[in-house]
Amino acid sequence: MADHLSRRGFLSSTALAAGAYGLLAGCASETTGPQAKNTGNAPKEVHTVPTRKLSGSLSILMWSHFVPRHDTWFDRFVADWGEKVGVDVRVDHINTVDIPRRAASEIQAGRGHDLIQHIAPFSQYEPSVLDMSDVVQEATRRWGQQLELCRRSSYNPNTRRFYAYCPGWAPGPGDYRRSMWQEVGFPNGPASWDDLLRGASEIKRTTGVPCGIGLSPETDSNMAARALLWSYGASEQDENERVVINSDAAVAAVEFMTRLWKGAETEEVFSWVPASNDQALIAGRSSFILNSISAWRTAMGTSRSIGDDIFFSPALRGPKAAMAAQHVIQQWVVPKHAGNADAAKEFLLHYTANLPAVTYHSELYDLPGWPSLVPQLNGWFDDDPFGARPADKLSLLKTAASWSANIGYPGPSNPAIGEVFSTNVLPTMFGRAARGQVSAKQAVADAEKQIDKIFRDWRDRGLVGG
Repeated sequence: MADHLSRRGFLSSTALAAGAYGLLAGCASETTGPQAKNTGNAPKEVHTVPTRKLSGSLSILMWSHFVPRHDTWFDRFVADWGEKVGVDVRVDHINTVDIPRRAASEIQAGRGHDLIQHIAPFSQYEPSVLDMSDVVQEATRRWGQQLELCRRSSYNPNTRRFYAYCPGWAPGPGDYRRSMWQEVGFPNGPASWDDLLRGASEIKRTTGVPCGIGLSPETDSNMAARALLWSYGASEQDENERVVINSDAAVAAVEFMTRLWKGAETEEVFSWVPASNDQALIAGRSSFILNSISAWRTAMGTSRSIGDDIFFSPALRGPKAAMAAQHVIQQWVVPKHAGNADAAKEFLLHYTANLPAVTYHSELYDLPGWPSLVPQLNGWFDDDPFGARPADKLSLLKTAASWSANIGYPGPSNPAIGEVFSTNVLPTMFGRAARGQVSAKQAVADAEKQIDKIFRDWRDRGLVGG
């Protein structure tokens, strides 16, 4: 099976794919929240016909989406495609926590799924996956410029390879309970990390309800750690991929997190998994979390009063910047052991052509990596198709790309960054200091040793600059 598809080998159905632009038809399917109010406005799907004859089977491993409507739609969507092109498709949805373990096991064994999706960096698997440059180039030829955030999350400038294909992403705004924050003088929620410390501490003091910034070895805690570091002007690496974590700014960020934990949080944040902050917010046990919109979507179906009370804020401002980590990044990889790489790549182009449907059926959770394909997105943000009150509750997401950054910012999401993320170096750094096990300065110095070693190992293999 060829590892590279030529431009001529890709489908010549740009005109068909262009039909995805703005075409609306059909009915809304099941949702975690209320039935879509604009019934009849689900985007029409387009079929992209492969230029080559496909056959055999295609196995896909992907996370169980936090918005269940998406998986109901996706399973039907991929089955329809497989039936039309003559490929027997199998999709295995598993908990996002289990994806890295499963992927590592399959890659080590040299057998398993043909196509794997994850929501966090997979750059550490670059030596074991196919280069996706051909797919990215073809998608860009058809649909214009890829969102820079997605490009930087899937491209290694040192090897000039796309180790992953990144057609979508989800921002990570602040999710807050407006009624709680009104009581402490912040009717629009916190705008800065200092606001968060003051307001959340007062909410906890008066109501016993903590805020929920994770300090455990999991995805959301990793995202929050980076957002806080960046706001103080600190980072793991600089734009030239040199390790710069050991700085006064990083120490100040760790000291701030210690104050936030002591004043506004509880011990449970040290053992959270990715769904924990969602669950806490939905249950009324958190005043503020850093997350996507999925917790709110769930609350809209399980407790409308809580759903209506959840509002969103852009990236919190710190002493140097206001920046959030992408909450989710779609990382599609084709392992070298894949038995049907051609079908995997063709499916990804078909999936990309249908990004309007992806965004809609994820209830605006998954945003497009090729923005030109979803021109109706801002209209959805201004008038939510799924019954938000007020209807424009998500309008702040229209500018989300401007206050969101890739993991590894200001450098690329290289393999060293992928390993730092997957081994949870940063949330461990924050957590050790918060618990008083070491000083903030020592926690940062220890993290530097770990990160330095990871970078040296990957640099010796020619996969990291600096």
